[in-house]
Amino acid sequence: MLKVVIVILLLCVIASLMTGLFFLFKDTEQPGSKRLWYALGVRITFATLLLLTIAYGFYTGELRMGLNAPWHGKGGDAVGEPVGPAP
Repeated sequence: MLKVVIVILLLCVIASLMTGLFFLFKDTEQPGSKRLWYALGVRITFATLLLLTIAYGFYTGELRMGLNAPWHGKGGDAVGEPVGPAP
C-alpha cells in the first residue's frame, strides 16, 4: 500500500512540473499571473509529502535497502556472499 502511495505522489509531482512548464509558456504575455507560483507551491507540497512518506517507510521497515531487492534473488544474507549455488 505504501508503495502505491509513493508512486501516486511521484506522478503528482511530475504532473505539477508539467503544469508549471505549461503555465511558464502560456503566461508570458500576462505579467500579473500567479499560476506558475501556485504550481510551484503544489509541487513543493507533493515533493515534501513524497519525502515524508519514504522516510516513514524506512522508519517502519516497510521499505528497505540492501540485498532484499527483487533482482538480487534468494540466498545471500550478507554483502559479498554468493547468491546462487556454489560452483
